[in-house]
Amino acid sequence: MAPELKFEAAEAILLEGAQAAVYPAATAEVGRRDRVLWRTAVGRLTHADDAADTATDSIFDLASLTKVIATTTLAMRAIDDGILGLDDRVAEWLPEWRGSDREPVTIRDLLSHASGLTAYLPFFRDYTGRAEFQDAICTLPLEYEPRSKSIYSDLGFILLAFIIEDARARKAEAAASGAFDPAASFAAQFRRIASLVTEQPLCFNPPRTLRHRMAPTEHDPWRGRTLVGEVHDENAWALGGAAGHAGLLGTAAAVGSFARAVLHTLTKSPVLAQRETMRTFAERRTDIPGSSRALGWDTMLPTSSCGTLMSPTAIGHTGFTGTSLWIDWERDLYVVLLTNRVHPTRENEQPIRQIRRRFHDAVVAEIANCEL
Repeated sequence: MAPELKFEAAEAILLEGAQAAVYPAATAEVGRRDRVLWRTAVGRLTHADDAADTATDSIFDLASLTKVIATTTLAMRAIDDGILGLDDRVAEWLPEWRGSDREPVTIRDLLSHASGLTAYLPFFRDYTGRAEFQDAICTLPLEYEPRSKSIYSDLGFILLAFIIEDARARKAEAAASGAFDPAASFAAQFRRIASLVTEQPLCFNPPRTLRHRMAPTEHDPWRGRTLVGEVHDENAWALGGAAGHAGLLGTAAAVGSFARAVLHTLTKSPVLAQRETMRTFAERRTDIPGSSRALGWDTMLPTSSCGTLMSPTAIGHTGFTGTSLWIDWERDLYVVLLTNRVHPTRENEQPIRQIRRRFHDAVVAEIANCEL
């Protein structure tokens, strides 16, 4: 009989991180396609002595997990519905995207961070709302020749959300003689997906009634307050809290439910998209020099945040606030780790990297030992 999975080494690593002030709070969930194997919570929601203990249903700012949970999923569904194509040129969707250097850039390039766009700029200082962001990003000089390499870019995913919204709106308008359907908005599209996969909070701009469960992020000098229940990323905030690159808040259980939906979609049934579409999105793009990126997702390297023991086909993503999701579909395994390592300041980026790698290696090692 296989030994019982207790994940004691993994939990000890998370406790070590809380005690060393790498983060005040952390929750984790490990599971398979059809069940949860383990869920835990460590620390307190802030570093204050009187702060509430972290609970397994504490809500975290998921940061760039938004890119895979929301944007990538909605892109897959739009492709399956025939309203968007991976090889559609960005210029076909966004009229401001003009110039010979930009002309060949496609939806596929945005998804794999190979569009030529720079990684990040603080647009929130000068712009608000879609129209201003769209014009600013589309007219920004490209940093490199598209497809010559991959540079991880928030800006490309901001544009993807705009395009996904327009693709759905065009379909709705065609069906309703030109009437705009509010259900085509990016946030509304994602609400429908979230309602399919989880009853736990997984949303943009969560209601204040959930505030007592939320892990604070940074004390933000720009907004003049400690952020609780509002998006940490300033560009997403300037876009109303719901953006293609950031904005989602949720629990470990909610992210775990999404991960199980991914596993089902990859191996069994079309929960999030058609199986072949999901497989295409999970495959590393081989025509971009030096890139580990698939479409939306990152893939496993020995230097990845998932450690050294996951299968080479594993897919995952991290979030700036201290979050990560890795899915080893060949092993039928997912690992969710949520922290608020940016509390009270973002100047704490290096320690979480080693904690993540050690934590994932401890999880996979225990599962591998039980399978012997």
